[in-house]
Amino acid sequence: MKPVVDEDLCIACGQCEEICPEVFVLEDVARVIVESPGPELYGCCRDAADACPTEAITITEE
Repeated sequence: MKPVVDEDLCIACGQCEEICPEVFVLEDVARVIVESPGPELYGCCRDAADACPTEAITITEE
């Protein structure tokens, strides 16, 4: 699994960081701080992607 933030779509609302702070941090836009999170973080990564109001977060399966 690899979470990716499209910086052009991100409005920096902070939902992802609130839901999954182990993987996302809010700077000027949201950033991924763990490129390949372990299985224990899959759920919160998907929840963060689902909660993103602009659909800026995508999850790719590697």
